[in-house]
Amino acid sequence: MGAAPTPEPVAVTTVDRARCPTGIEALDNILEGGIPRGNTVLIAGSVGTGKTTLTLEFLIHGADRGERSLFLSVTESTPKLIENMRSFEFFRPELITSGYLMLVDVPVVYQRLGLDHEEMRPDEIDIFLRTLDAFLTESRAERVVIDSLTSLAYRIQREERVRDFMLRLSEILSAHGCTSLLVSEIGPVPGRYSLRGVEEAIVDGLILLGNARRHGDILRVLQVIKMRGTAHSRAQYVVEMTPIGLLLAPHLKGGLSEEG
Repeated sequence: MGAAPTPEPVAVTTVDRARCPTGIEALDNILEGGIPRGNTVLIAGSVGTGKTTLTLEFLIHGADRGERSLFLSVTESTPKLIENMRSFEFFRPELITSGYLMLVDVPVVYQRLGLDHEEMRPDEIDIFLRTLDAFLTESRAERVVIDSLTSLAYRIQREERVRDFMLRLSEILSAHGCTSLLVSEIGPVPGRYSLRGVEEAIVDGLILLGNARRHGDILRVLQVIKMRGTAHSRAQYVVEMTPIGLLLAPHLKGGLSEEG
């Protein structure tokens, strides 16, 4: 028998995902143009590392581009958030009055739905998610931030219910085509990026914010741990918070040690 014919090479076609620019130039460069549209991303870090600032900048830039942007705040009131946004030179109050930048106080939603006790039962979780689903339909939000997912999950408490909640939340956000950032406080358990340790396994992306010490100074640092739909750098970057937004620069590893 003759030699078997050499198979023709198979062309591999890659689909270039549409990107949702964060407006933070260096972060968009790390992600090759921005977050893949439709991704749900965990923004994890300890207190004071810039999580809320990053998400506000993401929303303001989106609203400025004509994309409906929604901030669901579990811990801070709308007036306080507006004061925080005034520190950005690029923030314009008319983004709120025009409806492109929407701020919702989740505790007010709890009260209106009668969900005002410490732990939400399964039927109450269902009510909350159906209300969110309906609001996303009404608002036509393209960018969504929840600050914080940790506070929401705390009221669910049981790990199996947190997992079910996360799966359903991700499905709702995906069904509406939202590109979403979920803020997560890092707890005391090493290796976890969320309260229960299940949230990071379900989301499409994970951006870690932390502190590092160098020569006696404490620096904010950022690292993209994972992001489905794009190649990305896993290097660590030093973060500087300025009136023109977050600025990132590769850190020099010499003499740098991690903080919590």
